[in-house]
Amino acid sequence: MRALILAIAALAATACGPKVSPEQREQAVAAFATVQQVFQHPRCQNCHIPGDQPLQFDAGLPHAMGVVRGPEGKGAAGLPCSTCHGEANLPASYGPNAPPGAPHWQLPPPDHKMAWIGLPAPKLCEMIKDQKSNGGRDFAALLKHVSEDKLVLWGWAPGGERKPVSVPHPEFVAKFKTWADAGGPCPAS
Repeated sequence: MRALILAIAALAATACGPKVSPEQREQAVAAFATVQQVFQHPRCQNCHIPGDQPLQFDAGLPHAMGVVRGPEGKGAAGLPCSTCHGEANLPASYGPNAPPGAPHWQLPPPDHKMAWIGLPAPKLCEMIKDQKSNGGRDFAALLKHVSEDKLVLWGWAPGGERKPVSVPHPEFVAKFKTWADAGGPCPAS
């Protein structure tokens, strides 16, 4: 019986996630400030919206032409995102405000909007980690998403006169990993 109790206790201890020192937690919370800065940059938050109309430009203006999310995040029937947004940015000769492009241009689907415009750091942190909100992604899947997804990477090469995400991508990924490796601790306020 004692062996069974010890085995259950050991299993419970390992199931609780990584053992993080106070210093690691502090570093992870500090790293999250960079994660928040990136997620709340216009290149990211213009598509991570609470409503159903994407935003445009650094000012976050409602998307022209009545564009909406649609049932899968790929636009409305008859006006999918791919009508204007191709697999890559258009050449500079098309002008500074030509529709940008990247593989699988779309919004998050309506059941996983991941809308973080104006969220304070603690709420943003909880939303990112919440698998019910984030499309079922654990930390490994989240890290892969922010590291490799071509639509995410577009934020650092947006074309035209759009400002890229202000934090270099390798720095952002390193900070995200620091935060995730510590179990994703959230700031207090």
